[in-house]
Amino acid sequence: MLALSLGLAALSVAGCGRDDFENNPRPPVPAEITVKIGDGGVTLSPSEFGAGLVNLTIANFEESPAVLQIEGPVDAVSNEVPPNGNAQLRTELETGEYEASADGVEVRPFTFTVGEERESGQNDLLLP
Repeated sequence: MLALSLGLAALSVAGCGRDDFENNPRPPVPAEITVKIGDGGVTLSPSEFGAGLVNLTIANFEESPAVLQIEGPVDAVSNEVPPNGNAQLRTELETGEYEASADGVEVRPFTFTVGEERESGQNDLLLP
């Protein structure tokens, strides 16, 4: 009985887990970008941000439905944005030159540059 107890204790201690695993840092916090379609053009705010996941909130101030198109190292297209309405587009952008345009309305495109990847959100509190 004593030998069985010692054998079970040895097995339970041996199976406690590893302590040599690598803890990868969190990815960067998504950038929150506002896109305005109106006044004759497309505008992004802020116009400068780093590479990584971005959440685009699109507001269409035109009288016709519009579709936001982003072209560059990574291409992205939004769903149709109703007149005087808004929509969301979530995508991951790489470093490089981009052009944002609106299909369905006559507006000027907006050229912007995405910089180097943003810092990790590892030490930011209250993040998911």
